[in-house]
Amino acid sequence: MDLPQIENQLLALSPYVKSVEAVLKDGFPHAILSPDFQALKAARIVNIDAELRWYCVELYNMQAKENQKIRSYTILKNELQEEEEPDDTLYQTLKNFLFGMCKKEVFPSSHLELDLGLDSLNYVELFVFVEESFGVYMDEAIFSNIMVMKDFYAYIKAHQKIFSPTKMDWKQMFSQECEEKLIYSPYIMFLYKIVLFPLFKLYFALEVQGVENIPKSSSIIAPSHQSMLDGFLIEASLPYSILKNTFFLAFEAVFGTKLLRPISDHGQTLLIDANNNLIRSMKRASLPLKEGKYLVIFPEGARTRDRKLLEFRPFFAMLSTTYNVPVVPVVIDGSFEALRAGKLFPKPKKIRLTYLPPIYPEGLNYEEITAKVKEAIQNEIEKNSHR
Repeated sequence: MDLPQIENQLLALSPYVKSVEAVLKDGFPHAILSPDFQALKAARIVNIDAELRWYCVELYNMQAKENQKIRSYTILKNELQEEEEPDDTLYQTLKNFLFGMCKKEVFPSSHLELDLGLDSLNYVELFVFVEESFGVYMDEAIFSNIMVMKDFYAYIKAHQKIFSPTKMDWKQMFSQECEEKLIYSPYIMFLYKIVLFPLFKLYFALEVQGVENIPKSSSIIAPSHQSMLDGFLIEASLPYSILKNTFFLAFEAVFGTKLLRPISDHGQTLLIDANNNLIRSMKRASLPLKEGKYLVIFPEGARTRDRKLLEFRPFFAMLSTTYNVPVVPVVIDGSFEALRAGKLFPKPKKIRLTYLPPIYPEGLNYEEITAKVKEAIQNEIEKNSHR
């Protein structure tokens, strides 16, 4: 196996990787990535792990031979050091807040994403907490330059106006007026429905089960994510009475491109950017639920590269508890074989969609809802594999 060649290919794929070392681990390449933190700061990227995973490692895997695919990777960062902590209430308040979110020990040298594992939902909590508690405005552009605890603390201390630690209230945040309005496209959605359903029925032998499980009131529809076909499969499979009141959450990096922008502009699609305007993106995503409509969110946030479920992100669960709406898990089975990541034209493979019974949020926290939805989808996938 030519490990130096793998290193060069990875370096060529991402401007945010300074150096790469490829080593063998359990017979497969393991990539040790040294990020270019200055380039990441300049690009205002706050989801570093996701950036390097999807736009470096997985881009490489899409064109690599099976025995040369990278099965694991490490992102190098400064080693955690037990430095002396600032002896003031502000530092301890920030440290306690961060520990409450991640349940990991916090050091002055801790990187808030790579060491503590903060994600986009945590960032919004943190930004709102900092602004309401200390009077310090925070956004991705500022945060991307201060993602180490001691730098983060120093910035807050230098700009602090008040000291009034406040508990994060999602309902209050979402109740604030949003400048954007939902754009309904009922005729376009009807066109998608009448064109896509017979086309998919013919080409993929599309089978749809469990539509009766979708509540007649506002709900979150949470499908597994296997390919670029999945959003269109949901559009084709939903009854029109539901589809015309359904909005789809999608990444701007994909559906904001020249090729797909016309579809998102006229397909009741709400675009979000994981590295910019997170608070605005989350408020935009909540609009359908505010208006008593349906919202489609792919909990994995990205397409699987090996058919296995990815980690489920808790944003959909937070919306479920905030708006007290059920989550309908959906299993999409077969679209991975029909259109794998990196392929342009789908193969005529059998596809089955199964809408599972809804999961209601009463008495459950984010983690419990997330786990229940993932478990329901995983159980159905395993059941399908034995058919």
